[in-house]
Amino acid sequence: MNTLKYILLTAFCSGIIFQLQAQSLYMPRDIKQAYAKGTRSPDGKPGSKYWQNFGRYNISVTATPPDRTVKGTEQITYINNSPDTLKRLNMKLILNIHRPGAARDRAAGADYLTQGIQIDTFLISGQKKIWNNTTMASTNQAVSLPNALMPHDSVKINIAWHFDVSKQSEREGMIDSTTYYLAYFYPRVSVYDDYNGWDRIEFVDSKEFYNDFNDYTLNVTVPKNYIVWATGTLQNPTQVLQKEYADKLHKSMSNDSTMHIATLEDLTGKKITTQNAMNTWTWKATNISDMAVGISDHYLWDAASVVVDKTIGRRSSVQAAYSEKGTDFKKSVQNGRNALGWFSNNWPGVPYPFPKMTAFQGFADMEYPMMVNDSQVGDASFAQLVQDHEIAHTWFPFYMGINESKYAFMDEGWATTFEYLIGIDEKGPQQAAAFYKQFRINSWINNKSTAEDLPIITPSNEQTGGYGNNAYGKPSLSYLGLKDMLGDELFKKALHGYMDRWHGKHPIPWDYFNSMSNVSGRNLDWYFKNWFFTNGYNDIAISNAVKGKDGYTLTINNIGGYAIPFDVVLTFTDGSTKTIHQTPAIWEANQKKTSVTFKAVVGKSLKSVTLDNGIFVDANKADNTWTAK
Repeated sequence: MNTLKYILLTAFCSGIIFQLQAQSLYMPRDIKQAYAKGTRSPDGKPGSKYWQNFGRYNISVTATPPDRTVKGTEQITYINNSPDTLKRLNMKLILNIHRPGAARDRAAGADYLTQGIQIDTFLISGQKKIWNNTTMASTNQAVSLPNALMPHDSVKINIAWHFDVSKQSEREGMIDSTTYYLAYFYPRVSVYDDYNGWDRIEFVDSKEFYNDFNDYTLNVTVPKNYIVWATGTLQNPTQVLQKEYADKLHKSMSNDSTMHIATLEDLTGKKITTQNAMNTWTWKATNISDMAVGISDHYLWDAASVVVDKTIGRRSSVQAAYSEKGTDFKKSVQNGRNALGWFSNNWPGVPYPFPKMTAFQGFADMEYPMMVNDSQVGDASFAQLVQDHEIAHTWFPFYMGINESKYAFMDEGWATTFEYLIGIDEKGPQQAAAFYKQFRINSWINNKSTAEDLPIITPSNEQTGGYGNNAYGKPSLSYLGLKDMLGDELFKKALHGYMDRWHGKHPIPWDYFNSMSNVSGRNLDWYFKNWFFTNGYNDIAISNAVKGKDGYTLTINNIGGYAIPFDVVLTFTDGSTKTIHQTPAIWEANQKKTSVTFKAVVGKSLKSVTLDNGIFVDANKADNTWTAK
């Protein structure tokens, strides 16, 4: 066989082997179709025929607090990069969650309710679409096109709308009578993708979002003395701010120390903004998944910056907007600087991709591109951890276009993991572990209900009970277990490979599974099958320790089934101790067994053996210790 034929045959066989490996994980029929069409690849890369649609949004809104009515207009240029001919669009109208009678996962008080988004005019390619705000009241609304949208063609949509800001502020709404946080405030075209078609999952106020990467120009018109914070880069600071404050803002962009852009004295003196009756603040952001806006006439404004990419010295602005009583936010800028720098250089170790991050005092504890909306809780340490978590979402789902509505573990699990890892640096290992177990793990391990042990791969939109633990703690443990098994260097290499491949795209779980195996060079299907496709939980037990000529043979039972790491703490009769760490790899060769045995050659007599799971909290610690008789 000549060399060329050998190389081709080897490559062909390798491709077959990898495809067989990739197919060892359960894959729903719609996902299989994407791989068959070539939009996804078994090696974890986007397929040769991968595509995603795109929009250019030009949005203008006017808000005049304390009037709660916000008015808006927008032009959307929607580009069909798919191979499909689209006869209709699906519009996302998220604020319709506030309508009386809307489907919700939780109760809503009277102050939560509004009439949702009211469409005033809706034009497609210049043709008026009749819109009935009474019957067209869902968070999804199909809109027929006057002419089919062909592949690689575009359509222009012009919309005028208005809505009342909800008084019961959560992810968005009224913080106080003259402070609003606007999120999901504009009609948008929902995602049309290669495996699901139109995203028509209803927003029910517990699950989160799935958005395309678009380019945005946003104009926010407010009365004088109102400051606007928003996603993107402010295009006209000298037109909306008086010179002193525009200069301060500019200086903060290269300053490590916190600068007080607007103090209480400044706000009281009403001398910050240009003194036109109305000012229009213009923001731009490109290749980003959403826009959010904060408005207030009495919020303090702090700012500084931090180097997020040391290779080129690139800085990002870190800002905070908060009330005088918002004590948690006094250190927000420096906490934000620490978070952006740490995440950029440690985990995930990818430089913060945006020019700015703003912490806004609200009620949601919720992430948005370049912004977080966090609560005042009166505990500075806890507030830092919450802010860390929300900032960590920058990478998942904003750097990676995660379908949070369906696969929440792909972003919440990672944010929880990064929150824990930065917590070790900020608070120390013991305090970080205590917080992690208290808020992320104990509620799952201590709840024996069926819903809590559903496989992580269960679509988020199909869950009520068990959703939180499937989105946060359980997947986070799987990521930390994989990090323990692969080691930091190989784990980071694989993680970066996955992120590089899917940055700015729409990965699904199988892309993660396949990419981590491909880049690491190890078939990890057994691990992913164990953690994501089974009803496992954390519960191991030591059943025996038998002394032989070459030491002790220890038998460990895996009652819960999850492939977790653990420490074996050996205590000897002379009072000395030794700890042996076992990574999840110990379970790889024993996937169909409920126990493993291994040698603990000690040369001494054992008094006891204790299993310590650490953050992988054990459901029953009573059987974690063996004592010699």
